[in-house]
Amino acid sequence: MTQGGKREGAGRKSRFGGDKTVAMRVPEPLKPVLEDWLDEYRILRGLRNNAAGDIALLGEALQNLSLPLFASRVPAGSPVPGDDLKEADIDLNEHLVRKPASTFLVTVKGDSMLNAGIHDGDLLVVDRSLEPRNGKVVVAVINDELTVKRLERSAGRIRLLPENPDFNPIEVPEGASFFIWGVVTNVIHAVD
Repeated sequence: MTQGGKREGAGRKSRFGGDKTVAMRVPEPLKPVLEDWLDEYRILRGLRNNAAGDIALLGEALQNLSLPLFASRVPAGSPVPGDDLKEADIDLNEHLVRKPASTFLVTVKGDSMLNAGIHDGDLLVVDRSLEPRNGKVVVAVINDELTVKRLERSAGRIRLLPENPDFNPIEVPEGASFFIWGVVTNVIHAVD
């Protein structure tokens, strides 16, 4: 009689279609980041058409990014003399990311949100920890398709509103596969 070793059919079954599972050890502070990433991975894996673009977690990507802040303010009216005095370095996390573990970037595809200042190719900073309130711009999944729209909840119904008159609102029918991925907090786009 032998003890231990591998037994055919033993072990945990994977949620990933029969893929082999492995145990990993991670530092405890990274556990929530890894769990959030895995949640996003599971959602992405279930989507058939990622219309809003690729998703990347912000946390580490912006962690060490800082840019110089100059003491002079730039007027949008008449020009004024400037100076070259650097006041400080700015960490963009402090201005763009409130909660790194729940924040991600998504690239916009399309122009249904032009009047909200969101253009094709822009990067959206999206926070999953914020409550998706009425009137907020959200990244939502409806019937396995991503979209960015303004959320409207009224009289027991949900609509996703574009910010371009060339597009129609999206009514979210009762029983539709629908959830909100997060609330858009900032838009990053290039100036022409």
